[in-house]
Amino acid sequence: MGKVSSLKLKTNRRCIISQAPGRIAQNTKTYFNDASGDRLRDWMGVTREQFYQSDRIAVMPLDFYYPGKGKSGDLPPRKGFMDKWHEPLLAMMPNVQLTLLVGQYAIKAYLGRSRQKTLTATVQNYQDYLPDYFPLVHPSPLNYGWQKKNPWFQATVVPDLQRRVQIALK
Repeated sequence: MGKVSSLKLKTNRRCIISQAPGRIAQNTKTYFNDASGDRLRDWMGVTREQFYQSDRIAVMPLDFYYPGKGKSGDLPPRKGFMDKWHEPLLAMMPNVQLTLLVGQYAIKAYLGRSRQKTLTATVQNYQDYLPDYFPLVHPSPLNYGWQKKNPWFQATVVPDLQRRVQIALK
């Protein structure tokens, strides 16, 4: 992890917590620099420039390194990494107004037993976790089938997410 300015962290108004960088993101040294990132930015209603050039968006994966490929997607983040790094990093971001929990690993780590029985139910009931957290399915191309089966996500959740992101950017 490179040197981070604590002054810049204090201006972050949105925090994205996700599982870990994917292979492309790891190789390009740019988080969400892949199809997942394109989809996430679309859901958030922000441009690539706003996403990467803004001092108001923090991205904090559960692991800072690509964990490798598994049978049906990437392997899970390493255990213990989040426990060591998230609390001190979040303490440096006192102005976060909106935390997006992207994918099942982030949802499980942050919502624990308060999450619903399924990822779908948790995302469908996202308002139950506001204003602290906004749970989202992972924007991976592997989840495009989930999105087709759940049209309410694009119709209801995405517009509310975009509205809340814009408020947090002001």
